[in-house]
Amino acid sequence: MGEPPHRAWPPEEPPRRARDPRRARPYGAPVDRAASPAPPAAPASPAPPGPPEPDALRPGQVWPPRRSGWSPGRPGGAGPAGADGQEEDLPPSARRYGMPATPSGPRIPHRLRRFLPGLLALAACAVITAGVVAAVLRALPSPAPARVTDRVAGVGYPLPDGWRAGTAPPVTGFTSAAGDGRTATVLVRPGGRVTDARKAAVTLADLYGRLLLHGDEVRVEDDRAVTVGGRAGHSRTLRAEYRDVVNRPASLRVVFLAASGGRPPVVVLAVAKPDDARTRAAIDAVLAGIR
Repeated sequence: MGEPPHRAWPPEEPPRRARDPRRARPYGAPVDRAASPAPPAAPASPAPPGPPEPDALRPGQVWPPRRSGWSPGRPGGAGPAGADGQEEDLPPSARRYGMPATPSGPRIPHRLRRFLPGLLALAACAVITAGVVAAVLRALPSPAPARVTDRVAGVGYPLPDGWRAGTAPPVTGFTSAAGDGRTATVLVRPGGRVTDARKAAVTLADLYGRLLLHGDEVRVEDDRAVTVGGRAGHSRTLRAEYRDVVNRPASLRVVFLAASGGRPPVVVLAVAKPDDARTRAAIDAVLAGIR
């Protein structure tokens, strides 16, 4: 077997290139003018042409001339020009296909397209049905307002919005009651056989005023003859005021309707506590609708 080649140590240094005597000049030494001159510099590239005069442009020619690089609006270019006039590097796909197109909106699945006409037809039918129902409801007469029928007293009276009939009258002797549950109450009962409706109304107003009002000052606010539902009668209204800051003014009204056409007399008691114009208007509507 052959022996491996021997390596010399330390390794031999490669031969050095001779230095240029001009570069080996010590600092501050005089320059040798007889040395060979430096090679001439390469000629500078000509400056780019400036913009021509507007009259010198041919028809359809623009300045500066368009580059053939890539642009967002035109696919197929190599890329936009950079600040130094060179085109920026782009991946091969961008140079070949250009800027990707904006994705379109959501598309309806193919399976849903088969049911789309049926769904549109059902929606149209629903709209038509709703219109027919609304027209029928407008054509129907409005329902009659709620009423309370007092068979014992032989009368009936309407209920304003928000009112309801009471189950048990709060005052003994009355056979029906209604109110809004807050400020207004109307009570009805049969009346006794009397010959003077005014005298009966005055007596009953004084009695129920002491029972229900308990005012520090009670005065007569109205006293007059009335006709309700073709029946003559008399109405008397009391107003109570209080010295404390808790109770507000209240009113009490008694209407006595005389017997007429075989119908017995009727006593109507209305209390507004506290008293205000809205509550009085609701009570007047109930009294005017007694039949």
